[in-house]
Amino acid sequence: MYRYGDREMVLVKVFRITSYTAPDTGEPGKQIELVEVRSQPFVSHQYGDETARMAQSILTQIQSMGLFPPIPKEINYPKVILFLTEKEFDQLGVPMNVNDTYEMIFEKEKIIFKLPE
Repeated sequence: MYRYGDREMVLVKVFRITSYTAPDTGEPGKQIELVEVRSQPFVSHQYGDETARMAQSILTQIQSMGLFPPIPKEINYPKVILFLTEKEFDQLGVPMNVNDTYEMIFEKEKIIFKLPE
């Protein structure tokens, strides 16, 4: 989570969108699962750039032989699940699709979704 003055910001990605029917009204809606995106550090900087490059080269060769699974470049942590009717989704005003990334900003009684700059 990043802090900008009195605002907190988290980078989130739309992981899954599922259709559902609201149990109380029977209205169609969307279940939107958002995950926090964090980059995966490879090697600690304490070893220096030369050592990091050599370790990356060795790991890539081992992975190409199928001996070691690939390391993801980013890790996704579950963050928020929204249950919105179609009307609420339209009022949100953010065209969310799977794999879209947004800045989720927390600001005095509000949550704001914004495209990253």
